[in-house]
Amino acid sequence: MRVLMEPRHGARYAEVLALARATENAGFEAFFRSDHLLGVDPDDPEYRPTDCWTTLAGLARETSRIRLGSLVTASTFRPPGLLATIVATVDEMSGGRVELGIGTGWYGREHDAFGLEFPTTRERFDRLEEVLAVLTGLWSTETGAAPGFSFEGEHFRIDDNRTPPRPTQLPGPPIIIGGAGPKRTPAIAARHAAEFNGALGGDLRERFATFDRACEAIGRDPANARHSAVLPVACGTTRADVDRRAEVIGSEFMRAHAAIGAPDHLVDRIGELAEIGADTVYLHVYDIHDLDQIALIGAEVLPHVPVAAQPETGVTS
Repeated sequence: MRVLMEPRHGARYAEVLALARATENAGFEAFFRSDHLLGVDPDDPEYRPTDCWTTLAGLARETSRIRLGSLVTASTFRPPGLLATIVATVDEMSGGRVELGIGTGWYGREHDAFGLEFPTTRERFDRLEEVLAVLTGLWSTETGAAPGFSFEGEHFRIDDNRTPPRPTQLPGPPIIIGGAGPKRTPAIAARHAAEFNGALGGDLRERFATFDRACEAIGRDPANARHSAVLPVACGTTRADVDRRAEVIGSEFMRAHAAIGAPDHLVDRIGELAEIGADTVYLHVYDIHDLDQIALIGAEVLPHVPVAAQPETGVTS
């Protein structure tokens, strides 16, 4: 059971820290944040962007138990060698508690607003595959190896790196890949991901099955990967609390897939996801100031959710 922060109007670091500490105190296993520079409404004058990995670095030093990560980092935001170093640094700062959710990026207006290149969908997938090759290649290269790690791709090049970034978790922090795509996404996840995230909407059971088939096609046991789901949440003990929290959820699409109701309703929805095949659930929260909801779920929901045995997430490169 994890918390995923998606602030409607952005956030200051102090607000992110307060939510992460509330998550840890409530007994959740992990705290993740989105990696966005704009909100869903690109014209929202109140949106305050914060860099995902800078804030995770701060949380690495100001939390002690929960795992930390991004869902998801756009591979278009940072060159892969730099991203490998950033993630490895935060992993070391946290004592080995970091995970990297990564994808192609999808929000074109966000890229335009910050001067970031936003190629075609096909090229973004091509770039993502190269980014993953660089990340895993650098993390698994021994310091001082001669020759060092080199990579020659269409979009990225690494030349004889003999001093690669060294994360605490070896051969590297767990990688999370997910989405609704039926072909390239599950195939890439099968090769590189410790966790496949089925995203929102559509047939989650079929997405898990498609990922499992992609694993089997390359000789990987799909049981060695986590299968996760995202669940927007508005949980309360009174109708007024539930309605207020539901109103904050970002869109009608999100509300249509949310768990909106009392704690027992949330327990039931989590159980339904488990029956479909999810062993990891991210509760998607939008009001980052509503720490009472986190405490309520910790007290009234988590004790009633069976703890899933987590797989040994071996990855076939």
